[in-house]
Amino acid sequence: MRGFGRYLGAALAARFASEGMGMAVVLLAQERTGSAAHGAFVLTAWLAPHVLAAPLAGAAAARTRRPRLFHAGALAGFTGAVGALALLLGRAPTPVVLAVALVGGTCGPMVTGGLSSLVAGLVPAGPGRDRAYGWDASTYNAAAVTAPAAVSVVAALGSAGPAMALLGASGAVAAALAAGLRYEDRGAGSAPEGPRAGIGAGLAALWRVRQLRAITSATTLAFVGVGSLTTTSVLLASALGSPDAGGVLMTAFAVGALAGSLTLGRVTTVAPGPLACGALAGTAVALAAAAFTPSVAWTAAAFAAAGVCDGPLLTATLRIRSDYAPAAVRTQVFTLGAGLKLTAASAGAALVGLAAGAPPRALLLGIAGLQAAAALLHVVLARPGARGGGSGGGAVTGPSGACATAPAGRRTPGEP
Repeated sequence: MRGFGRYLGAALAARFASEGMGMAVVLLAQERTGSAAHGAFVLTAWLAPHVLAAPLAGAAAARTRRPRLFHAGALAGFTGAVGALALLLGRAPTPVVLAVALVGGTCGPMVTGGLSSLVAGLVPAGPGRDRAYGWDASTYNAAAVTAPAAVSVVAALGSAGPAMALLGASGAVAAALAAGLRYEDRGAGSAPEGPRAGIGAGLAALWRVRQLRAITSATTLAFVGVGSLTTTSVLLASALGSPDAGGVLMTAFAVGALAGSLTLGRVTTVAPGPLACGALAGTAVALAAAAFTPSVAWTAAAFAAAGVCDGPLLTATLRIRSDYAPAAVRTQVFTLGAGLKLTAASAGAALVGLAAGAPPRALLLGIAGLQAAAALLHVVLARPGARGGGSGGGAVTGPSGACATAPAGRRTPGEP
């Protein structure tokens, strides 16, 4: 596990900066222009390129002869865009600000899936790698808990400008740590051969390999619900008589997710397919229960339970991508998966905005239903013989039926 501690530091710092951007941009726009809507437009420009840039970033990372420098450069570009927005937002012409946000957003896939793709080159295949993905998943959850809180505190004590500067500093630390990583991955940095190594090769692998198709489809559907959860929590808190408690509910979910990733997410005796199915089903049950709770306290407890169930989902997703993605397109698979989930979350946020007049409990039941549907979708698509392509190698049929995947640490075709 040479260099994995440095990797975790880089991943946590990068994702801290990424998770804090949503709140920091809106606060800074409100402070300088008096319009939170202006911040929403900038944030949209920041998020929009993710899914489009994902295959390009993944292909470039796979082709580069110096992958370590490529990742560090992407993080440096991300950091530079954060710093530029801190200086320009509310001061420079809007088209300039939006252009900077678009450029920074193109680096976004390397902060999420792109970084996670490096784990296979840092940790040998086996239970140790599975545990490493659990730690990697925990950096997402830890950043989701701490970044918005840190931005809020810094902005309350001073202004939103220093809060943006904090995110920029965190990104700079991530770039510096990434530049010092040493890893060996025969699939990274080698010029891929043949048409399958092109920009569309990652998307083709997501469809052709049964396990990748199943987890990507299921998590994308689930994230339509996850993207609408924040707005729904605010509406639900208001219906319970505590309009300001929406943040409490989401904090409970995030803390639960962190706990779940650090505990259940580190279990290596369960294959990742059943782990993903169980995580989706458990989240569905807990959120459905939250729709019937009588008070904010009980609702927060149910949200925390949903977070605990959701925590292992990312770990399982990362393990499946690592086990079944062909080495030449591994980074594409990671970045595309992350981009699709983010796009689905954005769609969910838009949908709940259109349906904001519906009863909050009904909205929450709808979100729970999406998680249950995602679990069922995974079962259907992961079963042997499902349409769309082959198994990609390494698939096994076990007691869990359609959700069974390769045992932890099993070498699959395309793995280094």
